Amino acid sequence: MALGTIFDIAGTGMNAQSLRLNTTASNLANAQSASSSVDEVYRSRQPVFAAIAQQAMGNLNGAGYSQNELDANAGVQVLGIVESDAPLQRRYEPGHPKADADGYVFYPNVNPVEEMANMISASRSFQMNVEVMNSAKQMVQRVLTLGQ
Repeated sequence: MALGTIFDIAGTGMNAQSLRLNTTASNLANAQSASSSVDEVYRSRQPVFAAIAQQAMGNLNGAGYSQNELDANAGVQVLGIVESDAPLQRRYEPGHPKADADGYVFYPNVNPVEEMANMISASRSFQMNVEVMNSAKQMVQRVLTLGQ
């Protein structure tokens, strides 16, 4: 694995954590949005990631892949964003402007405590990827000074 590949791997991790932070922020922003029907209610969303590791793919050099192709496939891949299947919050608020005919208002299935923990975790993960990039940058700079 080339030293430059470290930047690509940390970069994919930073992109993934940035998406995770944005999704968490969206969940928190819509945590108290009310709706009169189940179909219109905001549902909690979570990104789905997959780790792409050269070792997990087995010995692919024998399958005709070059080392550069294998290195380019290392990192984190975002598979998509999924909506939670957790039950929605149904509250009896007959005076609410968005209450249905029975007086119920539907709220999202967002748990603010879980979302804050998710935000802290994503922020720390992003921070660790930045540290990896900085360490790799320092190593490259030290290697370049060896020839002087």
